[in-house]
Amino acid sequence: MFYYVKGRVAHLAPNLAVIDCGGVGYACRTTSYTLSSLQAGQEGILYTHLNVREDAMELYGFATENERSCFQMLIGISGVGPKAALSILSATTPEGLATAIITGNEKALMVAQGIGKKIAQRIILELKDKLAKGQLPMAEENYGGTGITVIPQDKTSEATAALAVLGYQPVEITAALKGIDLENLALEEIIRQALRKMVK
Repeated sequence: MFYYVKGRVAHLAPNLAVIDCGGVGYACRTTSYTLSSLQAGQEGILYTHLNVREDAMELYGFATENERSCFQMLIGISGVGPKAALSILSATTPEGLATAIITGNEKALMVAQGIGKKIAQRIILELKDKLAKGQLPMAEENYGGTGITVIPQDKTSEATAALAVLGYQPVEITAALKGIDLENLALEEIIRQALRKMVK
């Protein structure tokens, strides 16, 4: 319904940003990372997700489209609601989340408040499973076209898989990885640099 809201930042509170758009204040639930990018009284833009329930409609806002995509991906997992998704994205960046999923690092997710081992394992399992089943836009040739799950061991393949988890197409990923020092940079930094190139 709303792709983004843009206007003066009227109010900031823990996990909440109010954006004044033409005299209407939109209350957006959000993450600590997004809050850190906003300044009260200044203009801000939040990419939004409208969550509709039987008893309420809540607007969620994020500083980047990547962060919103991660939120939407997380709440699509059984047992992960908006509150848990915000908690995870307040504890890690989109690239950190993608790295944790591809490398199976459940501890990186468990640092988020309210996220236990079972939920962390479920997030990793379900998103890896979607990747393996082709429900995420991963290039078949990276796995030999077999349809069999093979967790990539080199950083190039890991970065490619992590970016696919975030919803990017193979052609976009290949172009974004060009020119990045894949041998010497840490996986999360490779993903971060690729994301910067894709959002330009």
